Formats: sequence, structure tokens, C-alpha cells
Amino acid sequence: MLAWLPFRPTIRMRLTLLYGGMFLMAGVVLLLLMYVFFQDAVSYLAPRKLSFNGNLVQVSGPDGISSTMNSAEFNQWQAADFLGRSNSALNTLLRKSLTMLVCLAVIAFAAGYAMAGRVLRPLGRITRTARDVASSDLHRRIELDGPDDELKELADTFDSMLDRLDRSFDSQRRFVANASHELRTPLAINRTLLEVQLSDPAASPDLQQLGKTLLATNERSEQLVEGLLLLARSENELTDRRPVELSEVATRALEQTRGEAAKREVELRSKLDPAMVAGNGVLLERLALNLLQNAVRYNTPDGWVELATTAVPGGGELVVSNTGPVVPGYELEHIFEPFRRVKGADRTRSDKGVGLGLSIVRSVVRAHGGTIEATPRAGGGLTMRVRIPSP
Repeated sequence: MLAWLPFRPTIRMRLTLLYGGMFLMAGVVLLLLMYVFFQDAVSYLAPRKLSFNGNLVQVSGPDGISSTMNSAEFNQWQAADFLGRSNSALNTLLRKSLTMLVCLAVIAFAAGYAMAGRVLRPLGRITRTARDVASSDLHRRIELDGPDDELKELADTFDSMLDRLDRSFDSQRRFVANASHELRTPLAINRTLLEVQLSDPAASPDLQQLGKTLLATNERSEQLVEGLLLLARSENELTDRRPVELSEVATRALEQTRGEAAKREVELRSKLDPAMVAGNGVLLERLALNLLQNAVRYNTPDGWVELATTAVPGGGELVVSNTGPVVPGYELEHIFEPFRRVKGADRTRSDKGVGLGLSIVRSVVRAHGGTIEATPRAGGGLTMRVRIPSP
């Protein structure tokens, strides 16, 4: 609309033209209405009809009533009549002017609100896109059209930044996935060679012990590679979502954890109510499995782990509670970071995982558009609460 201007239509210039034009239009309307009201008020000062009969004057009013008076009475009457009619005209003009002012003020505020909303509409679009990007949707773009002003420049700069971030994250995910995939083959070969060597009855005890140590180290490396590969895959938001029964996913995860829980003398409890969610069943099963394994491994002998599923408004909820060491509140914001463990945890033992379990959980939750919350229990341990949207 402002393309015909010989200069760049900046936001300042557009606001100046809009509000200046509004003020000019309001002034013109005010002058026209004041002219009409003043013309109407002047009609109250219309002259009386006079008839002279010697020293007497006969005055006829607008109501048809006439009165006769001498010159002194006429002068007094004329002064009082002019004062009364002028006061009546001024009161009428003031009343109409105030009414006009109120009406123009309402119109001006409504028009100003509408024009401000129109001018600031691109900011709302930028804010909504930034909110979507903050929820891990880096593929969204503003793509703002319109005049080449400050808002379009801001939107284009924001789009360029998102393009660079998207390319960077995609490149990082591809690198992790490719590197993890390439490492799986040599690790599988090493495991096979070690298993063949350990199956040889002629191997010495020292060689057998060395082989078991190398096999445990190789298994830990395989877990790390698998975790990195799953983490890279789960960072992407799911496009194909299907109905998944959360209680069935939890049941399969429980069955896979019972052996390890029995070995560590940890009691498994469950309270599984039906809860239908939308997502990928394999990833959700891995989510539940990682939470259970984390709760079992970072527990105490004769402790317990409780898994519960329930339907909540808008989706389903999976809750894992466990006993264990006391977790400081300031550590909760870091436990979902890769390779991060709570301070004081034993870092020399390889049977507690590679430090990617909760990172994978968070990535799977984000890919499903859900939320996860970790809260410390009073007697030690954690309560993990995961919510996944429904279909």
C-alpha cells in the first residue's frame, strides 16, 4: 500500500503517517461539525419582529405572543432577551460539542487500536514462530511478506538464523548417526572374536579373565553406540503417529527389567491403567525401559521401583518412582544431559550404563510433543512423571 513512496516505508514512518492522518481527519471532522453546530446556535439569536406606534413599541415573539412597551421598557427587555438567548445558544453548543468529543474519542481509540494491531501483526507472527521453534520445531519459518521495513528485516534475519541452526543440528545428528552406524560393525566383530576365544577350553585362566574384561568393555561400547544412534533418531519430531496403549508398552518394559531387578534385589511394583497416546510404540517402550533401568541401577538393596500408567486429560501419564540415594534439588536440571550422573554416583562401575538413558528419554518425550518432570522423593530416590498427548 505504501510502495509508491519515494523512501523506505519504515515502521516509524508508517506510524507517523497513520496517526498523523488520523489526527488530520479528526480535525477536519471537528471543524465541519463545529461549523454546523455554530450555525444551529446562531438561529437562537434571530431578531424579533418590532412595530412602532409613536413612543410605544410592539414586540412579537416566535410563539406569536406580542407585547407593547415604551422605550425604556423596550431597552431593558432587549438586554434581558439577548442575554437569555445567547446563554441558551452557548449551552446548546457546549452540549453538542461534548457529545461530539466523546463520539470522536471513541472512534479515535477504536481506529487506533485496529491500526496498531495491523501494524504489530507481524510481531505476533514472529512470536508464534519463535514459540514453535522453542518446542523443538526448527523447520518452521516466518516467511513474512509486506513492505521492506524493520519488522520484515527482523523476520528475515530470524529465518536466516533458523536456517543455520537447522543445518547445524541436522549435520550433527547425521554425523552421530553415521558414526554410530559405522562403529557397530567393528564392535560386533570384536565381540565375536572374544566370544570365540573364551569358548576355547585350552585358554589359560589369565587369558579367560582378560577376555571377559575386554568383552565387558566391548559391551559397554556397544551400549554407548546404540544409545547415540537412538538419541540421534529421537531428536526429530515424529511425523507418523499411531495410537499406542501406554500400559502395554509399560508391561513389555517391566518384563525386560525383571531379571536385572532380581539380580540387584530390587522389588518391582506396577499399577497399570489403560491410557491411549499417540506416537511410536518402539520409542515409547525404550522410554519406559530406560526409566526402569535407571531406577533399578541407581537404587539400594531391598529397595523398590514402582511403575504406573493412567489416563489424564489430553493424553496419558507414565510415572516411575524408586527408592535410592537422596538427589539434591540443584542436580535435577542436569540429570537429563548426556553423560551426566548425579554427584557421588559410582563412575567406575560399567553396569550402570553409559550416561545416555535419561537423555534418550527426554529426546523421545520431545519427539512426541510431551513433557517430563523429575522430582526428588523425601526418603531418597526420584519420581519421573512423563505425559504424552493422546491421538
